[in-house]
Amino acid sequence: MRCLFFVLFLVSCKQNDNTSETVNNQIDPSSNTEVSEKYKDDFKLLFLKNSEYIADSFDFPVGKPDAQGYYNAQKFQENNHLGDDWNGVSGGNSDLGDTIYAIANGYISETKDYRGGWGNVVRIVHLYNGELYESLYAHCDTITAKQNNFITKGDKIATIGNCDGAYYAHLHLEIRDSLGMDIGGGYSTETKGYLNPTEFITKNRK
Repeated sequence: MRCLFFVLFLVSCKQNDNTSETVNNQIDPSSNTEVSEKYKDDFKLLFLKNSEYIADSFDFPVGKPDAQGYYNAQKFQENNHLGDDWNGVSGGNSDLGDTIYAIANGYISETKDYRGGWGNVVRIVHLYNGELYESLYAHCDTITAKQNNFITKGDKIATIGNCDGAYYAHLHLEIRDSLGMDIGGGYSTETKGYLNPTEFITKNRK
């Protein structure tokens, strides 16, 4: 299962609220490997104004909350993989259309079809223990999450896809501790900015 990747992002408004707020100092991630401190401060301020969406723990994105019925088919750094590939235990396309859940409270910074090996992608920014993280969900069949809205842990954000048959259905999940990174290629020996998703989630559960 190989992937390619691109990206962009952001702004903001509170879910189920007519008021809107904007994250200032927008940047072009294609020309920046990391967002500025001002940009990160704007995100932190946004969360502080909407503190009910600050993350307090993490769960798995499939078979919530414990990934029941799924297995990690390609782990972080296996074949230089930058994420985890979650597949249904029955194999093949048995999990096509299954629900993908937000791993924690956060802000949906992007929902977009990147075509190619990425397909539909959802990106969510999380503020947790004073630090910003990003979760990325790729190869989605459908996306139900709304960009520029807040989300609660365990809410449905998308369904598992297979990039129009490019490979068997699965969820490619990444967790990053550096905002504004290019979407990348999904595989690299350089792991700066990338976290082991399963390890991170396991350590930060309630």
